[in-house]
Amino acid sequence: MPRFDPTRALRPALRDMVPYTPVEPPAEMAARYGVAPESVVKLDANENPYGASPRALDAIRNVEAHRYPDPDQRRVRAALAARHNVPEACIVAGAGSDELIDLLFRTYVEPGDRIVICSPTFGMYAFDAGLLGAEVVDVPLREDWSIDGDALVAATVGAKAVFIPTPNNPTGGLLSHELATRLIETGALLVVDEAYIEFSHGESLAARAASGDPFVVLRTFSKWAGLAGLRVGYGVMPEPVATTLMQVKQPYGVSVAAEAAVLASLEDTAALDERALTIVAERDRMADALRAMEWLEPAPSEANFILVRMDRGDASDVREALRRRGVFVRTFDHPRLRQHLRISAGTPADTDRVIAALREVGEELMTDSMTGNEAAR
Repeated sequence: MPRFDPTRALRPALRDMVPYTPVEPPAEMAARYGVAPESVVKLDANENPYGASPRALDAIRNVEAHRYPDPDQRRVRAALAARHNVPEACIVAGAGSDELIDLLFRTYVEPGDRIVICSPTFGMYAFDAGLLGAEVVDVPLREDWSIDGDALVAATVGAKAVFIPTPNNPTGGLLSHELATRLIETGALLVVDEAYIEFSHGESLAARAASGDPFVVLRTFSKWAGLAGLRVGYGVMPEPVATTLMQVKQPYGVSVAAEAAVLASLEDTAALDERALTIVAERDRMADALRAMEWLEPAPSEANFILVRMDRGDASDVREALRRRGVFVRTFDHPRLRQHLRISAGTPADTDRVIAALREVGEELMTDSMTGNEAAR
C-alpha cells in the first residue's frame, strides 16, 4: 500500500509558494548580534513603543483563562459598534486584522480569481492570494509613492477584490475617498486596511462601510492600542458580509485575554489617542533629522513609520551595521525598495539612538567611498 507523500499531495498553488517574511523576536536578534537585550532599539515592526494601556494590562490579569471565549463576540462587537457609531451586526473581530484578510480570501476568492494590489504594499495580500491560487495584478505606485488612480480602476474592473491600505505600508500614503468610490463602482470587493489610521490626518471609511456600500474596512489594536502580542483586529462592513464571515470563521478567534484588553482599551481611548500624537511628533522629529543628513531622504508619512531612501550604501549592509549597534529596522526584497529602510517611530530616546547610529554609519560609508575612489586612481 503506498504511503502518504506530503510533497506530492500539496495543492498546486502551494508548491512554489514564497513564504511571508515576518520580523524575528528581539531576544533572538540580540543574541545573534551580541547585543544586550535591554539595550535594543526595536524599530522594525511598527509596534507601539509605549505598550498597552495600563487598564488593558490590569484587565488581562483577571481573565478566566480556563474558559472558552464568546464565539459570537458580543461584548467586543458592542463596544466597537459604540466606538464607530455603527450597528453591531456590521462588525467581525479576529486574531489580528491578518485573520480577517485570510477570512475574506477564503470566503470570496477562488483559484484563478484576480485580486489587485498597488506595490510596494503589505505583503499579506499577495501571500493569501498565493495560498488560494489567485492571480495577483499589481498596479505599482508612482515614483512619488502615490496611487495611479486611473490605472488602478482599470485593473480592478473584472477583478474579485482590491486591497488598499491607508496609510499604506511601507510608504505611508493615503487612499482618497474619491478613489475609494471609483473602486467600489467597479464591482470588485474593495478592502481598505486602516491599520495605521490613528496616526494620520485621514478620515476613516468605517462608518460608510457599515452604511451598505459594498466594501470592507479593516482595523487593528496592534498599533494604536499596543496589543500586537495579543493578536486582535476587526472589520467594519455591510451586514450581509459580516453575517457570512461570522458563519464561516473559526469560533474562538478572539481569546479571553484579547477581549478583556480590547474592552479596557476602549475605555481608555483619550490616553491612547494622546500616545498616538506623541508617536506622530516623534515620527516628524525623526524625519527632520534624517532629512538633514545628506544621504537620506524620508518619504512623507501618515503612519507610525517612515520609509527612507538612501543615496549611498546598500540597504541590507546598512541594516546589518545598525543591528551591530543594537538598532533594528526593516528592509524589503521588493526591487523598488532595495535602497530603502523602514523605520518605526519610537520614544524620544529611540529616536536619538537611531539618528546617532545612522550618522555613524553614514560617516563610515563616506570614508569607504573615498577610500575606494583613491584606490581606483
